[in-house]
Amino acid sequence: MQSLSAKSAFALDAVAGLSIAGLLLPEAVAYSGIANLPPQAGIVALIAGLSCYGLFGTSRFAIVSATSSSAAVLGAAGASLAGGNANLQVVLAGAIVLVAGIFFLIAGLARLGNITDFIAKPVLRGFTFGLGLVIALRQLALMAGVHPKSQYAPWYAVELVQEFANWNKAGVLTGASALALLFALSRLRRLPGGLIVIALGIGATGWFDLAQRGVGLVGPIHLMLHAPALPALAHDQWMHIAELGFAVVLVLYSESYGSIRSFAIKHNDTVAPNRDLLALGAANVVSALFLGMPVGAGYSATSANEAAGATSRMAGGVALLVLLAIVLLVLSYIALTPEPVLAAIVIFGVSHSLRIAGFRPYFLWRRDRLVVIVSVLAVLWLGILNGLLAGVAISLIMLLRRFSQASIGELGRLADGHDFVRIADHPQAMRVPGLLILRPEEPLFFANVERMLNDVRKRIKAASPPVNHVIISLEETFDLDGSTVEALLAFFVDMQQSGTQLTLARLKHPVHQLLDQIARTTPIVPPCTGLSVDDAVRLSQDKA
Repeated sequence: MQSLSAKSAFALDAVAGLSIAGLLLPEAVAYSGIANLPPQAGIVALIAGLSCYGLFGTSRFAIVSATSSSAAVLGAAGASLAGGNANLQVVLAGAIVLVAGIFFLIAGLARLGNITDFIAKPVLRGFTFGLGLVIALRQLALMAGVHPKSQYAPWYAVELVQEFANWNKAGVLTGASALALLFALSRLRRLPGGLIVIALGIGATGWFDLAQRGVGLVGPIHLMLHAPALPALAHDQWMHIAELGFAVVLVLYSESYGSIRSFAIKHNDTVAPNRDLLALGAANVVSALFLGMPVGAGYSATSANEAAGATSRMAGGVALLVLLAIVLLVLSYIALTPEPVLAAIVIFGVSHSLRIAGFRPYFLWRRDRLVVIVSVLAVLWLGILNGLLAGVAISLIMLLRRFSQASIGELGRLADGHDFVRIADHPQAMRVPGLLILRPEEPLFFANVERMLNDVRKRIKAASPPVNHVIISLEETFDLDGSTVEALLAFFVDMQQSGTQLTLARLKHPVHQLLDQIARTTPIVPPCTGLSVDDAVRLSQDKA
């Protein structure tokens, strides 16, 4: 029975691998165009991603390959540094991917896997929606055979419409037919829709003589692996590349871990974020050494893998074998693929990010609506790279705003039990006579500690009747930075000079350990405990 089950699982993985190979190969070639790189860059990235993540990753559904978002960011980043030099852009792209891979490895070794959301979800969704619009516009221009000059989406769209008279009708018809067929085949989840469309596109090149009708073709793909080598660049170029590599990491990890985590939750799987960071790092380093593109676990490929019936990472292995067979046997025929067909594959790939329904919850909840809208507009009006940086800035502003506006809550005992709750939320909670019990509602850190401790001072002075013992619950604070420690020490001095007894309760281990260490040399540190507020109250009453 067990053997039959294993055979059945392998059969499902084989079918899934064949299906997604039909999606991954044309996407790899198409995404190379988005990144302004030769087609082989996407194929190299695909081989590196499938092999490295298959060996070291943890998600059974994740497919690590080139993604449209990272390709767009890489293309914009490379263009900003290469100044129109195509050969230099290939070298710079390899350097950016290498730096991104190194950042992933450092994050994995530093065990930063639990920091899964570098960009807030509303910001990321707004960014991907705007990016999807930009990519779709550019692919529509590729179908039409026109070349608008503007770098910004609104003016690009205007130029595209103004060029309508020059649109290549055969190219538009070819691309539209391919796109319609892709959506139709997507309902048959176990068919390799991408390969079918590519095969039909190659056939159409000969049947309808598309090249003579002005329709562009992919052209020869020279898949020659060079010896791995580090890019020879100047020091100032490496400094710019480090910044751009970090931007690529932000996009890749936000998208990748979002895909990995969502399918793990759906199937009750266990994943290891730190190991996935190392796997992504290895895949990007290998891809970079052979001048490939950045790779991540894109949502479209991962969801296609799951929908095709994959049961393990073996599906990715099968896809890799199918890909290698295609590369060895029929890669020369891919050169005859019409560019509008590749454009249709790209539009189909980004179509999942162009769903307005994804924004509906924010408007229903009346939360982060402005953030979503600004994130979309940032990409459209500022460009891809600046739009990403604006998205990161918005995320940081949201975080700092939340922490900096954190308040202090006064706690009271609920009935005759052991629970202490915010009096503002539970008016029936009773204060403990002679005690003032306070709790910061967010972690203390350098940007809010002075304001919050000043609030504590004011509450002590305003207490009626006066209190001589204060308990502060630091349950929300997981660690202390240097500025926070200095502010706390000054606060301890104030409490000591005013004759107010102070107790710190519910300390996390790193905070407790640090304050104990300071207490050995500085006698002003008050009693600190990891005990509950109720236990701290009992201790203070016993001493009284």
